[in-house]
Amino acid sequence: MAEGVLSAGINLEAFAQAIAAIQALRSSVTRVFDCLKDGKRNKETLEGREKGFVSSFQESLHSVSRDLGELERLSNLVGKPSENHPLHNSGLLSLDPVQDKTPLYSQLLQAYKWSNKLQYHAGLASGLLNQQSLKRSANQMGMSAKRRPKAQPTTLVLPPQYVDDVISRIDRMFPEMSIHLSRPNGTSAMLMVTLGKVLKVIVVMRSLFIDRTIVKGYHENVYTEEGKLDIWSKSNYQVFQKVTDHATTALLHYQLPQMPDVVVRSFMTWLRSYIKLFQAPCQRCGKFLQDGLPPTWRDFRTLEAFHDTCRQ
Repeated sequence: MAEGVLSAGINLEAFAQAIAAIQALRSSVTRVFDCLKDGKRNKETLEGREKGFVSSFQESLHSVSRDLGELERLSNLVGKPSENHPLHNSGLLSLDPVQDKTPLYSQLLQAYKWSNKLQYHAGLASGLLNQQSLKRSANQMGMSAKRRPKAQPTTLVLPPQYVDDVISRIDRMFPEMSIHLSRPNGTSAMLMVTLGKVLKVIVVMRSLFIDRTIVKGYHENVYTEEGKLDIWSKSNYQVFQKVTDHATTALLHYQLPQMPDVVVRSFMTWLRSYIKLFQAPCQRCGKFLQDGLPPTWRDFRTLEAFHDTCRQ
């Protein structure tokens, strides 16, 4: 029998033999219970049956003792796995009988592995950066920082003509959507988007970056008493309030500062999917109404309609 322990901390050969010893021990215990259950019935006299039962029972117990001793000996050879992760009492999670439903322990092990890898790579990166560090004094760095001009953002400041051209091209892309651009407060643009006879959207832009959207019904008033676009009042209908919330979420999803025109075009493509707000059923439950509301959510990738609760 090989008794060498592997570098991993577990003797695989002894481990296989220990499994065989466990099977032998279970067989010995089964014979003990079979002996207690059946007894000795073939002897002619009562004394003969008792002697045969005692002899058989002692032999079965000796087999159990022998197999148990062998298993204890092999258990010392198997070794213990190295504790790479200080899980402490979290190891008790592995005793959960519903591992398939709540695999907390396996997920925790995976998190520890990633944490150790991150720490290892961070140490390597720190060593490389320290080797390539610039040897400058604090005074030199302070003087160079004062002389260095601040970089002005270029993508945030775009010519108004370029913005007008982008909006004009988007307006021509979607026949069902009409876009009216105005600049009541200088260079910042405000869009009045009318989607068929379904809804109206007020889009507040800073250059080509969308800051705010307000969705209202087609027949709702979108102007203040002074005749300006009302960018603060919400819609009177809950369905359009939901769409406003989803539009705000879409603004956070479509983010590409290097290509703002692509962001605006993607957002308008997503907004166009509401042309059948009251006609498209939910792609999950197949119903048109849920809690009195149509499917107000549109998937960012497929543009499919879902109820707010069905999308989760």
